[in-house]
Parts: sequence; structure tokens; C-alpha cells
Amino acid sequence: MREVVAQKVGNRSGISQGGRSRGVGQRPSKRDRAHDGESFGVRLKSLATYAPTIIKVAIAVVALLGLFIGYRAAASASFFEINQVEVQGASRASVEDVQVLVRREVVTTGVWKADLKKIRARIEGLPWIKQAVVSRVLPDVIRVRIVEREPRAVVRTSSGRFHWIDEDAVLLGEMVPSDPLPAFFLRGLSDEDSESARRENVERVRKFLELQREYEAAGIAERISEINLTDRRDVRVQLAGDDARIEVRLGAQDSGRRLTDGLAVLDAHRSGPRGHLISYVDLSQRKGAAIGFVSGAHLPAAVENRSGVTGTERQSSVEQSRLKQSQERKQQELAPVERRKREAR
Repeated sequence: MREVVAQKVGNRSGISQGGRSRGVGQRPSKRDRAHDGESFGVRLKSLATYAPTIIKVAIAVVALLGLFIGYRAAASASFFEINQVEVQGASRASVEDVQVLVRREVVTTGVWKADLKKIRARIEGLPWIKQAVVSRVLPDVIRVRIVEREPRAVVRTSSGRFHWIDEDAVLLGEMVPSDPLPAFFLRGLSDEDSESARRENVERVRKFLELQREYEAAGIAERISEINLTDRRDVRVQLAGDDARIEVRLGAQDSGRRLTDGLAVLDAHRSGPRGHLISYVDLSQRKGAAIGFVSGAHLPAAVENRSGVTGTERQSSVEQSRLKQSQERKQQELAPVERRKREAR
């Protein structure tokens, strides 16, 4: 029979007692612990690389905070109190008015915190000033550069005063004796404070300047005292000199040609027996010229006979008195200006 010998292979773990010390253990090796330590060091080193950036940001925040605090302190310091207001470009505008306005606006804020846009808007509301550029010159100076409005005409207001105006129909300063005399005056601007009234006034000024060019080119400007544009569709011209009592009514069209024709009609009838009673010449209708007299009679110029009388004349003492008084008041208002014009000639 064959003999079977059982050989001990090992313990339950499959490893013999003698070979336990030589087998592979399950505990973490020294190599793994060294790797964990190395990873922590790498992380710490990586975090350290961000430290300069964090420090820089912190320094910047602190610096900005310091600047802000310094700004607030400096803005309220006496170092920036207004000391001087420089005004450039003022010829007719009042330098004193500009300086007073600026000082009033800056006294509580100082130059550093002054609201330049607000100051500019306030300055542009002053007479003669069309545009203003406002700047600060630290620490204590405000500089104002002015563009003035250009006077284009003299308007006689509803109160009888004479004011310069520009092309935007903005009232400038009142006319003074030393000012140069215009060819003639404008009358009829609206006193209403509305956008529509302002637009209409601009149109009146535009029409006036157009007529002024026409009359000066025609050589008849010296015979005119003022142009009434209360109704732009009914242009009326008040004559000057010996004809100051006479009004020429031109209507809405062909104002330049019609005035020339009206003056010719007037000159032809002035030598008649009632020439001194002529109060107006009306060319506003297409039928031709009509002459009005102080008595209130209204006669077509073309049919007046040699004696200067046609039609029925019925004098009204009341109407005659009213017309005469009106003409006298008008002559009194314009007398000083007319006298200066004669002296200038």
C-alpha cells in the first residue's frame, strides 16, 4: 500500500509561522507617512505664495480708506475756502454780479466741493451772458470764462423803456446815453413768460432784422423811428423826424417794397391843404394806398382831388382829441432818442 504523508502547509492566514516575519504586513509603511507630510508642506508652501497678494490688497484698501478720510477732511478745511473769483471775457456783463454769485454758491462748500455745473447754470442766467465755462484752480480760486450775447436790436418795451436784445429775443441791458444809436427800434415783443411767447418773440426779432437789412439797402432807414411787430401779419412802421406822427401800415407781405411805395404816396400828398393832418398811410390791402387823417376820415390816395378833399368829412372832436393825445405821448417817448439821432447826423 502507498503511504500518504500529510504536510502542514501553514496557519489560517496561509502563512507559516516561520515565514511571518518575512511576509508583507498590512500596516502603513514609513514611505506613506513621509508622502502625507510632504503633501501638507506643499499645501502650506502654495498658500504662502498668495500671501503677498493678500497683503497688497489689504494695503490698497487701507490706503483708499485713508485717502477718503483725508478728502473729507481736506474738503471741509479752511485751506479750500474761496479767496478769488477770476472772470474773463466780460465786456458788457457785470463782473461784480458774477463774482457775488460765485462766492454765494461756494461759501458753504469750499472750492474743492463746489458744484461747477450749478454755478455755470446760474451765471448763464445773468444779463448779457450766453455761455459760461467754470473751473476750479486749487486751492482757493474759481475761474469763469464768459461768452457774451451779441446785441442785435433795441426794443421799446410796453413800459416805454429801451432795452438791447439779441437774436434769441433775450432782454439784455437797458440802453444808456453812451451806447451807439440803432437805425431804428423794435416794438411789440410779448411780455408773457411761456415757451410759445418766446418762440414768437424770436420770430419777431428775425423779421425785424430782415426788414432792417432791406430798409438800409433801400436808403430809407433814416426815415423810420420804430417797427411795430405786435402782430407779425400786420407790420407797422412809425416814421421819424417831422413825420413822427405818421404810421405806415404794411400788412404781412412785401414789407420792403410797400414802405417805399407808402413814403412816395406820403410825399405826394404832404403838400396838400390837409397834409399836416395825415396820421397814417395804409398799404395792407391790395387795393392800393389809403390815407388816414387826424379827423378820422379815411380816403383812398388815388382819388383825392386837387383840393385834397374827397368824400364826406365829419370831424369827431372826441376821436380827434384821442388821436392827438396818443401821438403826443408817442412823440414825447421818442423825442430824446430822435434828438440824439439828429445830433449824430
